[in-house]
Amino acid sequence: MNFWNRYQRLQYIQQLNPITDHSLICRLVAGYEFPWDITRALELAILKTFCVSSISRLLNNTGEFHHHTQKRYDDTGLLIAEILQWGYDSERGAASIRRMNAIHGHYPISNDDFLYVLSTFIYEPIRWNERFGWRLFCEQEKLAIFYFWQAVGERMQIRDIPSTYEEFAHYNQKYEEENFVYSDSNRTVGESTISLFLSWFPALSHPLLKPAMYSLFDERMLAAFGFAKPSRFMVTVAQNSLKLRGYLQRWLLPRRRSDFFTESQLKSYPHGYQLKDLGPTWMLDKLE
Repeated sequence: MNFWNRYQRLQYIQQLNPITDHSLICRLVAGYEFPWDITRALELAILKTFCVSSISRLLNNTGEFHHHTQKRYDDTGLLIAEILQWGYDSERGAASIRRMNAIHGHYPISNDDFLYVLSTFIYEPIRWNERFGWRLFCEQEKLAIFYFWQAVGERMQIRDIPSTYEEFAHYNQKYEEENFVYSDSNRTVGESTISLFLSWFPALSHPLLKPAMYSLFDERMLAAFGFAKPSRFMVTVAQNSLKLRGYLQRWLLPRRRSDFFTESQLKSYPHGYQLKDLGPTWMLDKLE
């Protein structure tokens, strides 16, 4: 399908059914309409999960976020992208979910923590879009994201997934209110992840980029990490820069080729990857 202006694909999406066509809608949103934004939003979603001490403590104890931070980031991004790109019931999507289940099966993760992580994959991209998107998600897109991750959660054997968009959004907010509390493990894992992000840029830019990253965190996140609150000036500059990026994107031609995380040149896998390569280093032999 050829789209010749920025809004033709939106018109096509609006004709789809978010219940029956949610995999297609999510593929278009993540791969064509908002690939950069979805990646950044999911990075923020993953950082949010580190504000929960039961999650950060488990990750901190594995040591993966200190010794293999880039691989841990790449592995997470690849598994998510495989499912988004090919669909959860495709051969590759189903294999990715099996891989995730095998990895998670080695850890004592509560159902509530699973539910919260799943909810961030729905609502953080939607919130990012409301703040910085070159256009707002339509109703079909928001509902499709909900139904897509609801279906993925079911295949991950997550229990008690809310049945409506509104109910799950309420769960997400209530969970954060009750569980975003400072702990040393939150800060340790958060700092390791921020350091990874900074490592992608020249060292001279780090003193500016670090508070710019903090500018995207709400007060509850900053408190849970124990990070310094950025200046109002920095918040204004960082957030307005992202809004300007979104505004300028409106005038670009629509993307003709997909841009999924799986199609990136990954630092951990410069020569490509297979699903068997993904997972904590100590666990790889046990997952074969």
